[in-house]
Amino acid sequence: MRMALSDIARKIEFTTNSVTLKRSARKGWQPSITGYSGYGNEHFVHVLGRVLMHDPESQDTDTWAQRGYRQFFTIQVPRHEVEVTVGGKTVAGTSNHNGYIDVLVHDHGLEPGWHEVSIRAKGAEEVTAEVLIVSADTEFGVISDIDDTIMVTWLPRAMIAAWNSWVKRTNTRTQVEGMASFYREIAAEHPGVPFIYLSTGAWNTYDTLVTFMEENGFPRGPLLLTDWGPTPTGLFRNGQEHKRVQLRNLFIAFPALRWLLIGDDGQHDPLTYADAVAEHPDRVAAVAIRNLSPQEQLLAHGSLAPLARVNDQTSFNIPLIQGADGTALARAYRKLRF
Repeated sequence: MRMALSDIARKIEFTTNSVTLKRSARKGWQPSITGYSGYGNEHFVHVLGRVLMHDPESQDTDTWAQRGYRQFFTIQVPRHEVEVTVGGKTVAGTSNHNGYIDVLVHDHGLEPGWHEVSIRAKGAEEVTAEVLIVSADTEFGVISDIDDTIMVTWLPRAMIAAWNSWVKRTNTRTQVEGMASFYREIAAEHPGVPFIYLSTGAWNTYDTLVTFMEENGFPRGPLLLTDWGPTPTGLFRNGQEHKRVQLRNLFIAFPALRWLLIGDDGQHDPLTYADAVAEHPDRVAAVAIRNLSPQEQLLAHGSLAPLARVNDQTSFNIPLIQGADGTALARAYRKLRF
């Protein structure tokens, strides 16, 4: 049976990483843990991270000012045993085939709010990661896209997105006008509101995105990103499916919350959010769509029209607001009552 192109790509990726993993180990490189922000409720919490190879003799540089492509050159450590400690509870786990960690800890005993947890792995220094525990009394939350919703990227236009992600210095990224102040307004109106940033962006850009949001004053929140490698069904991960799966996971994790879903019409957010509303109409309070200009649409995907027309191709039975930037969305948001 002939191998599919995606199977060949995955085999090449696996072989390349295996070879570089062995070579780096012979050179004295060691496993290193990167902790990502996790989330949970009063019953369980997801502790997220990744195990990569690291040269102990290299000098750490500020990733915020480096060329974007440097974030993507990594050597993952697959099937590596790890331990996480949350509160007074320690749970063992294993990194997956790409080195990612997602350890589910039940009965953690943490109060609502942000907490630090510990992650350990053989041969690696212990690190801390942050987790957000959402109160059982919380009734409203925000799930936001990143690319072209809060940060100018012009996805999925391949050449321009590649320039912005790989070549452009990471500290020159630009926020979409007014979005940070819009989010801060929501946070002030709803104290304790959780913000979850759901994106098709790669986990390799995690540190850069966190710094970008801090520098521009966006509310703190866990990031749910993806891996850009080949899958059994294609050369690249399906961004729409990633968002659908993560939305369902969040609906399950927080059954009492109703969400404001924020995205843009330069990708497939209107269709993805419409599906979420159709499947879980009681879990979505409203949808906010940032409308890209014709010029932005052209740069994003080669057409002057949106990929998905919100009014023509989608059907929302809940409040829908639209605007060109955060200022326009904030004006429309103030007319809603949650």
